[in-house]
Amino acid sequence: MATLYQKYRPKNFEEVVNQNHIKITLQNELETDDVSHAYLFAGPRGTGKTTLARVLAKAVNCQTRKQGSSEPCCVCESCTHIDTGASLDIIEIDAASHTGVDNVRDNIIASARVAVSPQKHKVFIIDEVHMLSISAFNALLKTLEEPPTRVIFILATTEVHKLPTTIISRCERFDFKRIAVADIVKKLDYIAQKEGIEVERSVLENVARRSGGHMRDAESLFGQIISISGKKITAEKAELVIPQSQMLSVVEFIEFLSNKDAAGAISLLNKLINEGIDLKNFTVDVIETLRKMMLLTVSPQLAVKFAADLGVTLEEKLQPLSNKIGTPQLIKIITTLLKAQQELKTAFIIQFPLEIAAITISGDLDSDSQKTPPRASMSNVVSKSYDSVKQASQSIPHTLSIGIDTIKAKWNEVLLSVKKNNHSLSFIMKVCDPRVINKQLCLVFKYKFHKERLDQPQIKSLVDKALQEVYKMPISFTTEVDESLSVSEEVREEADEKTDNAATQTKNEIKKEVVQEKKETPTSVEDEKVSPSNEADRGVKTVLEMFGGKVVG
Repeated sequence: MATLYQKYRPKNFEEVVNQNHIKITLQNELETDDVSHAYLFAGPRGTGKTTLARVLAKAVNCQTRKQGSSEPCCVCESCTHIDTGASLDIIEIDAASHTGVDNVRDNIIASARVAVSPQKHKVFIIDEVHMLSISAFNALLKTLEEPPTRVIFILATTEVHKLPTTIISRCERFDFKRIAVADIVKKLDYIAQKEGIEVERSVLENVARRSGGHMRDAESLFGQIISISGKKITAEKAELVIPQSQMLSVVEFIEFLSNKDAAGAISLLNKLINEGIDLKNFTVDVIETLRKMMLLTVSPQLAVKFAADLGVTLEEKLQPLSNKIGTPQLIKIITTLLKAQQELKTAFIIQFPLEIAAITISGDLDSDSQKTPPRASMSNVVSKSYDSVKQASQSIPHTLSIGIDTIKAKWNEVLLSVKKNNHSLSFIMKVCDPRVINKQLCLVFKYKFHKERLDQPQIKSLVDKALQEVYKMPISFTTEVDESLSVSEEVREEADEKTDNAATQTKNEIKKEVVQEKKETPTSVEDEKVSPSNEADRGVKTVLEMFGGKVVG
C-alpha cells in the first residue's frame, strides 16, 4: 500500500504546494522553449525538490504538450512511464550511494552520450549531489558545462554549501523554502477529503506545525494518525501519535502575563510540569510567539515574512494581544524571559526561573499602568524580592547526586584547589572527614574552631568554588563537630602547632594595634588607660574567642 506522500505526490506544476517563485520561472522557460541544460535545486528536505524535478522532466518530454503550454498531460506514454519509474529517458541517481568517480563516468557521462530521439530529452536527476567526491565532481564538470544535445541535468541538495563553486556557477539555481503552515493544512485537508476522513482543523494545524515546514513529514505523520483513528479523527485520538500542542498553553501563558495575573501563570507552569511538558521547549515557543507579536506591532508585513507561521486559529488570538501589550512592554517581557531561559539550564527547581519571571513581568506591567507614581513601585518590590529569593535559593543545599566514594576519590584535588587560594585552609580540610548525611555533603571536624572557620561566608564561598571546580557541579555542604573523630598523632601535633602559632601571631597583632592607637589618639584625662596587663587579657580573650579555647589552671 502506497503511503500518503507517494499517493498524493504532485504530478504537475499546479499540484506543487508553494514554491511559486520557482514554478513560475520554470513554466515561463517551458512556454518559451528556453529550457536550461543544468538546474540546481537547493533547500530543506521534504519541500518538493525531487518532485519538481520529475514534473519538469515530464513537461519537457510530454508527447501532447501544446506549444506555449507548460503543464504535462500526465496521460501520454512518456508521462505514465515517468510516473511509474519505467522511463529510460529519466535517470535518477542517489549520489549518497554513488559517490565515486567511476559511478559518474559509467552512469552519467557515458549514458549522456547515448543519443535520444529528436522529440525527447534525457534528464539526469542527481539527488543529494553534495555527497559526490571531489574527483567525481571534476569528472562531471566538463559534461555539465557542455552537455550533449537535448540532455538536462537537475542537481538536488539539502547542503548547497558543500558543492564546489565551479559546479554551482554552471547551473541555474533555485532555492526552495520551508512550506507555510497554512499551505500544509490546505494540502492535508485536500487529502482528508479524498480519503473520506473527518478531521478537526486543530489537528491539521498541529500536524503542520510539527512538520517544521516539510510537506513529506506532515503527510507521513498524518498517515500515522489515520491508521490509528480511522475515518474520524479527533484531537484526543491524534494525541496517541503526537503530543498535545503546547501552543494553546503558550497563548494562555501570554494572556496571563498581559492580565498581570502572576498566580495564573505560575499555576499553568506547574500544570505543564505535571503533564510532562518540557519547559525549555515551552519557553522557546513563548519567546518565538512574543517575537511574532512584537513584529506585528511594528509591521504586519515583517511578521508574515520573518516570523513563524502559527496557523489561523492561534494568530487570530495574537493580534488583539499584541495591541493590548504594546511594543515597549513586549520587549521587556522578551528580555525577562530570555534571562529566565538561561537560568533554566541550572535551576534545581525547573519552573522556578519562569515563576520569578512571571512575577517580575506582572509587577512591571502593573507599575507602568499606574498614572501616579506610588511611594514604592511594584517593580522595585518585585526586583528586591527576586534578588532575595535568588540569594536564598543559592543557600539551599543541593541534593548530592554523587556517592561518598566519588567524593573521597577526588578529595586531594579539592585540597589542591583550595591550597592555591588559602594554604592554611587546605590543612584544616585535610583533617576533616567528608560524609553524606541526608543526601547532603557534611564536613565533620574534631575541633570546634575548625568548623567555625569553615562556616565563615568568605571561606565557605572559596570551598564551594573548589568543589564545583573538581566535581563539575554545584555542591553545597554543612559542617559538624565530632570530638570522637580519630586523627593521627602527626595531624594532632600539627594542629596544636598551627593553633599555638595562630595565637601567638594574633597576640602580636593586637599589641601592634594597641601601640598604634596610643600614638594616634590624643592624650586626655578622659581617655581610657591601657595597661600591659589589660593588653594581655584582651589578647588572650580574643584568641580564646577565635579558637574556642579556655584557660585551665
